[in-house]
Amino acid sequence: MPNIAILWFRRDLRLTDNPALLQAMADNDQVLPLYIHAPADEIPWAPGAASRWWLHWSLQDLDRSLRERGSRLVIDAGEALAVIQRRVAQTGATRVYWNRLYDPATRARDTRIKLALRAQGLVAESHNALLLREPWTILNATGDPYKVYSAFWRKSSPGLAGCTPVPTPPGFRPAPAADSLRSENLGLLPRIAWDQGLRKRWQPGADAAMNRAIRFLDSALDAYAQGRDLPGTTGTSSLSPYLHFGEIGPRQVLALIAARYGTVEAPAAEAYVRELGWREFAHHLLYHFPHTATDPLDPRFARYPWRTEGTAELLAAWQQGRTGIPLVDAGMRELWHTGWMHNRVRMVVASFLTKNLRLPWQAGAAWFWDTLVDADLAANTLGWQWTAGCGADAAPYFRVFNPVRQGERFDPQGTYVRRWCPELAGLPDKFIHQPWAAPAATLRAAGLTLGADYPPPSVDLARSRLEALAGFETIKGSTDGGQDAARS
Repeated sequence: MPNIAILWFRRDLRLTDNPALLQAMADNDQVLPLYIHAPADEIPWAPGAASRWWLHWSLQDLDRSLRERGSRLVIDAGEALAVIQRRVAQTGATRVYWNRLYDPATRARDTRIKLALRAQGLVAESHNALLLREPWTILNATGDPYKVYSAFWRKSSPGLAGCTPVPTPPGFRPAPAADSLRSENLGLLPRIAWDQGLRKRWQPGADAAMNRAIRFLDSALDAYAQGRDLPGTTGTSSLSPYLHFGEIGPRQVLALIAARYGTVEAPAAEAYVRELGWREFAHHLLYHFPHTATDPLDPRFARYPWRTEGTAELLAAWQQGRTGIPLVDAGMRELWHTGWMHNRVRMVVASFLTKNLRLPWQAGAAWFWDTLVDADLAANTLGWQWTAGCGADAAPYFRVFNPVRQGERFDPQGTYVRRWCPELAGLPDKFIHQPWAAPAATLRAAGLTLGADYPPPSVDLARSRLEALAGFETIKGSTDGGQDAARS
């Protein structure tokens, strides 16, 4: 009798640097590649609409890659443990392999599944394909998790040269015959075709991930430290959705950097490698503080006086890119059209929501979760809590990004704003980030009528900043809530 194993794909949708795949192929005669569509298992953080769109095409690409190697992807749907047990009975498999995830809901589910399978006498193994360092391996001198990124990165960055990708198995032996759904059966694509911009902007899949990484190294990495802040240029890697879905892993990225520069510690790559570290920090925090997906790490912020009047209208204007603040609106329109937003602009729109509009960060995190193709619970949580001032290593509460100054500094010719807010394209650079300040003659020359072609500002930036700071003062003197620990 052949040894048969099930390889459970999740957010590790690649064949290269896939430790669970490598181990399954090494230990068994036949391996059944299985993807289980189980959004109910991930509640309350089942994938949003943009993530589902990405997943559809990524599953198709993974199936193509497997078929090229004499295998195929079997797709099933339902509660994950029940599906695995059914497939075990169908195939006679005695071993199940997967790569670990670290979100609270999936961690709890995977623990239950591992215990249940082992209780049945099956081998159940999990591996690390997602991170450079697993969250429980990086602790401070007192054995506690880190809350400050710089200290975390000092501890975890040494030895990165040893984080090398595992090889792709040399051969793929045919898996047992098994029925399969098609990705079209999962209902991942939108019923109303709002995804044209996503189709134009992205090509999901492992090959596309590797090609994008190579283009980034060739064209933008040397200037990344400066270029990453300029939304009107192509200065970032755009690898975040590929990393989230595991179409490329961080070890693979480091290997590309080492091949280019001879070392992962090359000065030209330092700024980008630190961004990979920020991703590691996000997973570290969510693993150790799982409540932060919905609640502030700093409990003082549970008492912050968020706005209570006109909130629905202000939130809708922010979501739709019609706040009257050009850089904010450009970012929100880019998000809706492409499923992605430049990181500098993400900070600006998040600051505007939480500190100028004084709307809860959770509302912004929920919108990002549904609209980002790279919606990652750990990164989304860290980013929003950092900007709101309530998380680990958070931006100082008194830091309020001024979207006009940010635009003038990082989009001085208005390239980004003109692309996403074309009604403002006729304005001169001086007023592109503050059209309300333009003289009437300038507005007429630009063919622009405020209130008709483009909305006036939804809030006064200076006044709303003062209101935000006043709100912070009301919680400033309350119980610190762990700031001493944050100095670890």
